[in-house]
Amino acid sequence: MLADIAENAYAAGAYAGVGVILMIISFGILDLLTPGKLRSQLWTDRNRNAGILVGSNMLAVAVIVTAAIVASEGRLLEGLTYTAVYSAIGLVVMAVTFLVIDLLTPGNLGELLVHPESHPAVWVQGVAHIGVSIIVAASIL
Repeated sequence: MLADIAENAYAAGAYAGVGVILMIISFGILDLLTPGKLRSQLWTDRNRNAGILVGSNMLAVAVIVTAAIVASEGRLLEGLTYTAVYSAIGLVVMAVTFLVIDLLTPGNLGELLVHPESHPAVWVQGVAHIGVSIIVAASIL
């Protein structure tokens, strides 16, 4: 029993560590895609649009990591590999989705998403990111 607890705790720590790293990478990608400093948009300016976008991205990463954990069926190294590979795919596709939506809609999407006034485009982008993560997660399972 104690051995199982130790093994499960080790796996939980490993997955949590990889998940947090992927969320940091996700934040960095969003920061590159949007004007200004995203950190300031969130914590200093209290920008709701930025909060929705970042929150949806964090949820999207968590969905992919969760699917990778389930798909690994208890095999830690395989699960961590799934997590890294499929999360990288998800992050790339989410960034491409951002760029495609920006290309197909009027104005600059990055500027709209960090504008202080609420904008429906942030919800579209956020749902697109979650949708991408569900598709990637389903491909793992």
